[in-house]
Amino acid sequence: MKPISGIITTLNEEKNIAAVIHSLQQVCDEVIVVDSNSKDRTREIAEQEGAKVYVQPYLGDGIQKNVALKYVKNEWVISIDADERLTPDLVKFLEETDLEKTPYDGFAIRRRNLVGSRWIKVCGWYPDYLVRIYRHSKLRFADVKQHARVPLTNTLRIKADLIHYRYKNIGDLFAKPERNYSSRGAKILYLKGKKVNAFSPVLHGTVAFISNYFFRGGILGGIDGLTLSLAVANNSYLKYAKILEWQRDQQVREQEDFTNVW
Repeated sequence: MKPISGIITTLNEEKNIAAVIHSLQQVCDEVIVVDSNSKDRTREIAEQEGAKVYVQPYLGDGIQKNVALKYVKNEWVISIDADERLTPDLVKFLEETDLEKTPYDGFAIRRRNLVGSRWIKVCGWYPDYLVRIYRHSKLRFADVKQHARVPLTNTLRIKADLIHYRYKNIGDLFAKPERNYSSRGAKILYLKGKKVNAFSPVLHGTVAFISNYFFRGGILGGIDGLTLSLAVANNSYLKYAKILEWQRDQQVREQEDFTNVW
């Protein structure tokens, strides 16, 4: 193992936490788990597997990931989610690279997104380069609540993958955006004062489908490319349909908890 701190942010990840800790322990001499008050055995299992566990109510994507930097002992960190795993090529790269002497402050790795066991290479899903290995004195996740990334400043793209078990199956692909992403996105826009009209859901859903299916290569991905494009379009449609409903229906709006976005 090398002087690298592995970072994981969690919420109810008892099914994944042991495997992701073991994945990081191939190269990291410490693993930090920042947990958002899980109701299952996530923290218990993480401690049993040798991770250091800290509790922090969820603050949003980038902010939450940066919380762990207060606890790490090493300059170099690798930050992954509970449903991600290091590949042998990525482990080899870290074992062979002298991080103390490298001129770079971070490395962008390719994320290999899976639906079930199927590797999806269309709709911008591969190569999905993300900076996940970095000097935390130089770089960190942007302090934003959604879609946070580490900036590409003085970083190098490497030919090594991080496996992302993104969705369990097609049903999960449709259920997660409907349940989480569309509501979150809708609340964020609504709280910013976004106004929509009756055409907005259809317009945004249609544009999302055309963009992903035709311009981002979904058409080349067979049934999975078509399904993914439809799921993205569905998410976009629902986001604007929910905003429209809150504008039009006071009863529905009053039943929604706008303080619980994250």
